[in-house]
Amino acid sequence: MTEQAKPNEQAEQIKQDNPAAEGPANEHADTVELSGEQAIIAKLETELAQAQAKLAEQQDLMLRIKADADNARRRASQDVEKAHKFALEKFAGDLLPVVDNLERALAFINREDEAFSGIIEGVELTMKSFLDTVAKYGVQQIDPQGQPFNPDQHQAMTIQPSADVAPNTVTFVMQKGYELNGRLLRPAMVGVSKAPE
Repeated sequence: MTEQAKPNEQAEQIKQDNPAAEGPANEHADTVELSGEQAIIAKLETELAQAQAKLAEQQDLMLRIKADADNARRRASQDVEKAHKFALEKFAGDLLPVVDNLERALAFINREDEAFSGIIEGVELTMKSFLDTVAKYGVQQIDPQGQPFNPDQHQAMTIQPSADVAPNTVTFVMQKGYELNGRLLRPAMVGVSKAPE
């Protein structure tokens, strides 16, 4: 036992006498430990970058979804508004011949004859009441007599030379036009002037 103890004591003595002999082994252990930490740090940095990229992608997707939802809500609101404004379009269009017939009746009645005065007054009141009622729902009459020709609201049925009015002026109205809340229901049928040759 004492012989075995001697080599151990000698090894201990060598280590104490020469601490540099143990140095390279310790440096190698430190390098291994340090490179292991760097690998973990590099892995964590990669995972962090991936997580940040995914977060940015999710935020972008969320913003797109929110914008799509806002656009859908806005379109739905506009559709509802248009439905309210123009729900009566077909109905109002079907009523226009009634006004036309009342106007024709007034045009053909002899206003000179006293016997027709009551009829004239009744038809005029009926027509005024009718126009006032449809005006409450956004139907407006277009009567462009003497105004400049507007192709968005007028339909030229004839063009006649005239020295009395400026060229491109509505000289007579064959049939009045109508619009519903700014949307044309029917263009006014008109005669338009042009410069005399």
